[in-house]
This record gives sequence, structure tokens and C-alpha cells, in this order.
Amino acid sequence: MLPSLNLNSDKMNFTRRKFFKQSLAGALLLGATPAAIGASFTMPIKPKAAKSVNPFHLGMAGYTFVNFNLDTTLETLKRLDIHYLCIKDFHLPLDSTDEQIKAFHGKCEASGVTGYAVGPIYMKSEAEIDRAFEYAKRVGVKLIVGVPNYELLPYVDKKVKEYDFHYAIHLHGPDIKTYPDATDVWEHVKELDARIGMCLDVGHDLRNGCDPVADLERYHSRVFDMHIKDVTDSTKAGYAIELGRGKIDFVSLVKMMRKVNYTGMCSLEYEKDMKDPFLGIAESIGYFKAVSDII
Repeated sequence: MLPSLNLNSDKMNFTRRKFFKQSLAGALLLGATPAAIGASFTMPIKPKAAKSVNPFHLGMAGYTFVNFNLDTTLETLKRLDIHYLCIKDFHLPLDSTDEQIKAFHGKCEASGVTGYAVGPIYMKSEAEIDRAFEYAKRVGVKLIVGVPNYELLPYVDKKVKEYDFHYAIHLHGPDIKTYPDATDVWEHVKELDARIGMCLDVGHDLRNGCDPVADLERYHSRVFDMHIKDVTDSTKAGYAIELGRGKIDFVSLVKMMRKVNYTGMCSLEYEKDMKDPFLGIAESIGYFKAVSDII
């Protein structure tokens, strides 16, 4: 006789909804129309409304599409119903003309996408900082995701005051000595202008042995952008994987974002199978939307 199973109904409902969200995102990415999807899926029970209103927005980090042009990037975002993009310089070079910037924004608008920030941009001199700030001004964004040398932070402070921009330092985990985790960024910026903070990359933070949920709670006043990814381990050996399959506790992360009233962007930075990332992107977007909607 088989032992009886004591299953938690909420967990089962979450799993079913998560599966549906992922399947829907994948179908959209592969080109299915909403009408075709509706003909294929029957929903005997009307889905419940989201339990909470999220103060944050879901976007995409441009680096996800390092191997693809802007047209492919925007078509993917359109199919996934993602409306925000952090602009990388391989899609819009730093030396772009005003006409090229206008054309870039025209393509984004046609796909229902807004470029909300530029970067990450590495800055190793005052001249490179000047160039980045002027680039952001011409592009028309007020947030720079940057990686300046430590000794250049006083100059970044000066430029932030001059341009009235926010500047989010991207942390990189154990792979790069500068800004390995959220605490390192905090210690270097806490005495600087309040508009200088961090892009909290939750995967890299974890790979440096930190807790990204606790770090969001500690440093939320200086978190201006977030890169959402999952990783297989909380050490340097950890590598990128689809959201929900790794070590990041996304339920706790979303709850913390609500607790601290995080109103910035959560941009998926998908770094697995980067020559063919589309199914993994769809699965990850579906998972994050499901967690955000249901918990």
C-alpha cells in the first residue's frame, strides 16, 4: 500500500501557475499569437488576481543580447511583453550621432520599448567619465550603470552633481577585484552624493558569498537598478542558469523588494547559452512574472 501524500495545495497551485506562465512566455517567444494560444489552452478556472501590486518594473539588461542586433533584441522583448531595456554600446555606440540616436529610439518606440539607462560602461579615466555622462545626456536617460576605477569616484561625484544623474555601480562578484559585492560598493559610496549607488546583480553578489536579499534590505537606499539572474552555487564556481533552477531565493527577493518599496528596474541578465538564449530567456521571464504575481 502506497503511503499517503500530504501535499500543500498552495504549493501545487503555484507550480501549475508557474508552468502556465512559462509555457505562455515560451509560446509567445516562438511566435504563437494570443489567439492561437487561447485555442490551445483551456482554463477551466479563472486565474486569481495578483496578491500584491509590485512597485518595480521588469526589464532586460542589454548584455543578454551581446550576440544579436537591435532588431532581434526588440522583437524578443515585444514577444515577451517586456518594455524596458538597459542600453549597451554594441546596440548604440558611445560615438553615435544625433540621427543614429533618434533612429534607435524610433525602433524602440515601434516595439513598445523604452531605453531606461545606459551601461554597464567601464571608466578608467576622467575623460571616459566625461564621455559617458555626455553620452547618457544625448541618449536622454538619467541613469548610468557604470564601473569606474575606485580612485575616480570623487570625479563621478562631481559629474553627478553637474548633470543631476543617478549613477549605479555594477558589482561583478569574485571575477573582478573592483566592486565584487554590494557591501564593497556601499563602503565606497556611502559618503558620496546620494545619487551614487549600485546596480545590485543578485547572481554576482551570491557568487561572492553574500546574501542578495539581506543586502537589498541593508543598502536599498542606494540600489538604483537590479540585474536578475540565477546561479548554480554561492561560490566563484557558480555559473548562470535559468531562473528558479539555481540558488537564488526569488520568493524572498520579491518579498524584500516590496518590503523596502524598491521602485527601480529588475532587468533580466541572462548569461547562459548566449548564442541561443531564447528558450532560457522565456522560461526565466515566465518564472519571475509568476513569482511576482502569486506570492
